[in-house]
This record gives sequence, C-alpha cells and structure tokens, in this order.
Amino acid sequence: MLSLDKQNELRERYRAENPGWQPATELFAASVHQRLQEQSVVLDIGCGRGGLVEQLGHPLTHMVGIDPDWASLAEHRLAMPRVVGLSATIPLPAATVDVAYASWVLEHLPQPIRDLGEIARVLRPGGVFVFITPNARHPLIRLNRVFGRITTIQHRLVAALYGRAEVDTFPVSYYANTVSDLYHLAHRAGLRVVALEAVADPTYLAFNEPLFRLMCRVERWISAENRLHLVGILQKPVLQD
Repeated sequence: MLSLDKQNELRERYRAENPGWQPATELFAASVHQRLQEQSVVLDIGCGRGGLVEQLGHPLTHMVGIDPDWASLAEHRLAMPRVVGLSATIPLPAATVDVAYASWVLEHLPQPIRDLGEIARVLRPGGVFVFITPNARHPLIRLNRVFGRITTIQHRLVAALYGRAEVDTFPVSYYANTVSDLYHLAHRAGLRVVALEAVADPTYLAFNEPLFRLMCRVERWISAENRLHLVGILQKPVLQD
C-alpha cells in the first residue's frame, strides 16, 4: 500500500527537483483561501466528513456543507451547517453564496451541466466556484476508466493499493474532466473561467524508486494541458448596469 505519508515524501522530492511546482491540493487550498473575505458565505460541495473546511479558519456560521451521503454528514468533524443533497439540486436560494468549492467531485457527475448551472444559480454575481478534479486525458485516468467498467475490480484495486474503504469509492463519469470540456461547460452554465491549471504529480504509482523515476519521466513527456490534476476557478459575471 502507498501511504499518504510516503506520497507526501515523494512530492517533496519532486518539488525540490522542480522549483515552482506545488501539489494540486496545495494550489486548490490556496485558491479557496485567496477568495475568502471575512463575511463570505461558503458552500462546501461534497463536504463528506471534513477536509479543506478544517483548514480554512472561516466562521462556521458562514459555511454550509452539502453531500448526498447522510452517514458522512452525521460523522462530520465540525459543527457546521450541513444538508443532504446533490450539487444538481442545491437546497439554497439564488445568489446567496460567495465561494463554492468541490474537492474530487466533478469526476462523479453524470450530467455536469446541470450541476454547474445550479452552482451558477446560488453564486452571487462575482462569486466563484473552485475545484480540484482528475484530468481525463492523463494516462493514469485513462487506465482507471478502463478498470472502472468493471466495478468490482476497481474497488479491489483501490482497497489494495491505497487502503481506501469500498464504501468511500464512488462511480466515476469523467464528463467534466478535460480543459476543453470545462471551458465549454462553464460557458454553457454562464460562468467565466478565471483560472484552469493542469498539475503534474508522479507519486500515485510510485510504489518503489524505479516506478517513481518512471512516473517523473512520464510527467515530463505529457503535454501541459494533460497533466494529472485540474485545478480551476469559475466566476459568475458581475451584472452590468
């Protein structure tokens, strides 16, 4: 099993060898932090049991989490407002959210235009949606899509390689997981792409030193827009008088 501690150790080695690189999770967290104001109303989409919200230090009274899994919500580690629901039908009034964010959610959406349209509805003008998601054009994700057609095999691989419980492994669609798809979907939903970056990460199959070095070479070979993770910011335009 490749532990998170081992992955982080390898990421630090990769960072040292590639000045200026930062993991996609760091870029995602920084993008959310930079958009927060003291009175911002924040929506955590797919909030689960916690995560980035535990690092923000934002007033919990100004935050709300949404997740389709009641058990995860019941086990949330913070006493923040939260509700069972889907991003395609967010139970909030229109134009009430300043910052919405989603970590590893877009890849699970069967009809992402509905979800992005709903996110656009609840955002205030000038509000932003920040996300992190896999890039469907990366070779590892292409491989995962092949295995994803055989759900039982996929679940066993995830459990064996990463120690993740089957209950936390959800079906994937990858309909909003390329640079071109995200630009197209954002436009249809009435959102503007403020930032969209594909970020390399050679650690996911780095079970030994030769594999780590191989994945480093693969990441150098892959074109910039096809790197492993996508981190983006979509903004609802400000209304013009």
